[in-house]
Amino acid sequence: MMTPPWSSLSTIRVRLTAALAAALLPVLILGAVQSTLAFRREADAKRESLAAAAGRAASTARARMDAAEILLQTLAPESVGFRCAERLGDITRRIPGYDNLIRFDRNGRVACAGATVPADLARAQRPWFQALQARASEKLVVTRDPGAVYAPQPALLAAVRATDPAGGFDGALVAVIDLKSLAPRLDDPSLPQASELALVDSFGRYISYTDGRAFPDLPRGWRGKGGAGVWSAEDRAGQNRIYSLSPLVGEDLFVVLATRSQGVFSLAQLNPLTGLAFPILTFVLALIAVLAATDRVVIRWIAYLQRIASLYAKGKMSVRPVQASEAPPEIRDLAETLEDMADAIVGRDASLRDSLAQKDALMREIHHRVKNNLQIISSLLNIQQRALADPAARAAMSDTRQRITALALIYRTLYQGPDLRQVDLRPFLEELTAQLIAANTLRGAPIQTEVHVDALIVDPDRLAPLALFAVEAITNAQKHAFSGRGGRLTLEFKVEGEVAVLTISDDGTAPEAALSSSGVGRTLMNVFARQLRGETELQRNEQGGITARLVFPVGLPELLVVAPASDGNQAAA
Repeated sequence: MMTPPWSSLSTIRVRLTAALAAALLPVLILGAVQSTLAFRREADAKRESLAAAAGRAASTARARMDAAEILLQTLAPESVGFRCAERLGDITRRIPGYDNLIRFDRNGRVACAGATVPADLARAQRPWFQALQARASEKLVVTRDPGAVYAPQPALLAAVRATDPAGGFDGALVAVIDLKSLAPRLDDPSLPQASELALVDSFGRYISYTDGRAFPDLPRGWRGKGGAGVWSAEDRAGQNRIYSLSPLVGEDLFVVLATRSQGVFSLAQLNPLTGLAFPILTFVLALIAVLAATDRVVIRWIAYLQRIASLYAKGKMSVRPVQASEAPPEIRDLAETLEDMADAIVGRDASLRDSLAQKDALMREIHHRVKNNLQIISSLLNIQQRALADPAARAAMSDTRQRITALALIYRTLYQGPDLRQVDLRPFLEELTAQLIAANTLRGAPIQTEVHVDALIVDPDRLAPLALFAVEAITNAQKHAFSGRGGRLTLEFKVEGEVAVLTISDDGTAPEAALSSSGVGRTLMNVFARQLRGETELQRNEQGGITARLVFPVGLPELLVVAPASDGNQAAA
């Protein structure tokens, strides 16, 4: 019986695994959803943390700007007079981060300065100067583009309004601040570990940085909403980093914070990952446990019972599933049921064998009685034959008696043989020939017989027409070929491929009328041949006698060749 290709998908192992997978799937989906939300919360928190860190870094620089405002407001009353330049120069040298302190009058001309000031004829029209002049409430104006170069390195210009005693505009007090002094310090404990800082102008150009390899070209839209933003990119060394931007001076100057991108299994992301990793791990471990338990508790015991059942199928009923005592209770119950079934089969087989033995004994007794009855009939016919005076009647009676003798021999062979359903053809034909020849030898010349028979097991139903055909052929030879003089009779039985050939030949001098005769004997031979689904023929042989040939198929279920052709036996009577 062929196993369908999809049968492997319906095994216990597959079904249990599918059931457990279906049961754990909601947990896995819930864990995945929770992990996704946790990742989003983690990302939002990280963005907020980095933005706050960048803001804190910018606040440090803004604190310096506020300090510059206070300084300028403090110096405003002292920024005029004879020793103004000396005092501003001294303050510039003492306070780091200031390149110059300058006092301009209301027309933008230099009134006093701590260092050299570049010429700028249009200073009074510069936006920053106009802003101080127009807005009395403006405390501090900071610009990266004052209209002239006030320092050899990048710098900011921070200016406060100067007023006269009446409160009117009286110029400006300006501080030129080195941008490097505004850069936040990396030792700030509020910054993330392994952070780098840079200052960027409004055009995206780096003014200063702590490590140039950590800052690639700024992407498009780097300012973000409100001048702040968070994004991820690779630095110039190829490492993944997260960047945060915070404005320092309006839209002119920005602080950029760079920190390394944390890996998937970093401590910062371990908690969100466990929401997904642990359900997946639980899912996989549960499936492995089910597979292992199925193999250990169910599959191996089913395979064991299957081997026991296969031994029972081969007739080895003495085998018992002893190892099943270690199996689970359900498997033990199944093993006990299988053992009870084997005991029942053994008992039923013993009962059937007893019944068959009784049947064989009855059949042998029946065959024995039939044989005895046929012998009684043969003896009665023999007595009747002796009482007849007509030679034709005596011959007919003799033929009938020989046919009955052949049938009796069949029944005797059956009940004396080892199997009631099969008969070995070779000894049967040898004995049948010997009996037929011996019956006439006492009343005439001796006849020499030669028998060559291939070994063949034949069913009794097929044996009867074959034996009766041989009786008719031998009887005809005795009547027509050996009448009063003796001779040689040859019987051959050969299996040639899918057909069997029975040949009975004599070397007598039978008349031509014997070949064309249509008497009872010839009619019976044709009938027996048709019963065997074969054909028969009579022809003159090389010795001058007659050969009777019967050809019939052996490809029948009732016939079985058990040995190759033998040389045959010779017997003389």
